[in-house]
Amino acid sequence: MALKVYADRMSQPSRAVLIFCKVNGIAFEEVKVTLSKFEHLTPEFKEINPMGKVPVIVDGRFKLFESHAILIYISCAFPGVADHWYPADLFRRAKIHSVLDWHHSNLRSGAAPLIFNTVLAPLFGRPLNPQAAAEAEKLLSKSLSKIESFWLKGNGKYLLGGLKPSIADLSLVCEIMELELLDEKDRSRILGPHPKVREWIENTRNATNPHFDEFHKILFKLKETLQKQHSLKLTSKI
Repeated sequence: MALKVYADRMSQPSRAVLIFCKVNGIAFEEVKVTLSKFEHLTPEFKEINPMGKVPVIVDGRFKLFESHAILIYISCAFPGVADHWYPADLFRRAKIHSVLDWHHSNLRSGAAPLIFNTVLAPLFGRPLNPQAAAEAEKLLSKSLSKIESFWLKGNGKYLLGGLKPSIADLSLVCEIMELELLDEKDRSRILGPHPKVREWIENTRNATNPHFDEFHKILFKLKETLQKQHSLKLTSKI
């Protein structure tokens, strides 16, 4: 029975798991769960994940949620996954765990509420919240500075001085890619001061293409739609 991945491509952790499976040639069935339609809150979905979040995997009788745990499980359970994604060396694994733990309480805690309160809230029937977005941006900027100065320290192209990407690189870069939904001026203002971060994003993208671009198309499509809506509003005011 093929691995099932319950995901919404608008979800950055979902994209990380989907890209990882594709890059490593893992056969899976993508089961789409549309967050904006609140499909993650249905009784049927909560039988799979009582937390009501994506992504979730079902591997036979085994169910698992939380993207970091999923990436670790897939790295260990499926043959053929290259060692650099989740190294056998215990010390290197522990370092990757430290990045993943840091991710949720720092980078994700800044990026996710910024994008939600700047762009996505109306899709969920909620108003935009500029004050919450401003607070989230402060944490995001601190997190990007920490990636620039600490996590990307060394001569490698990836986190922790790695010469090849790990599951931490993929997870964090998918998070930062949400910034594509901002207008170009705001995105450049946030990422502009961090040249090493910008280079690392591009390195991770190149290492995982064409699948990286395939699963991020949804962001660019939504951005195009939002830009057209904004242009129509401006035109109607003239």
